[in-house]
Amino acid sequence: MPFWLMKSEPDEMSIHHLQQLGRARWDGVRNYQARNFLRSMQVGEQFFFYHSSCPEPGIAGIARIAGPTYPDPTALDPNSHYFDAKASHEKNPWSALDVEFVEAFPRVLPLARLRAEPALAELALVQKGSRLSVMPVSDAEWAAILALR
Repeated sequence: MPFWLMKSEPDEMSIHHLQQLGRARWDGVRNYQARNFLRSMQVGEQFFFYHSSCPEPGIAGIARIAGPTYPDPTALDPNSHYFDAKASHEKNPWSALDVEFVEAFPRVLPLARLRAEPALAELALVQKGSRLSVMPVSDAEWAAILALR
């Protein structure tokens, strides 16, 4: 099964919030490449839950894809930060899916630590200019990150 990394701002949803909920909708992805990755995910695949845009960005835990993608309802909600005026019920280009909690790490693995790990040199997250909120992680990268916990 493929592995993934997905970013969330912890004030919107953190690994601990997902832990409390057990299951939640992952929405608000507004980049076409990231959306396409989201659409290729299958139920049961796991991802690293990455806290972004916060004082200590890094990998905070693991979650799992709990359901197939569906049209992202936030694109149609004018009160949502993720509203897209071009989206409609008939043509919504954005997708969401449900995720479930697997594990919270004892401490966040900071981005600086990930960048310093030679085995992660090819990981899209550590590449300059990479800002995707959803990205694939190779088997070797997955194992290297787990070894850092």
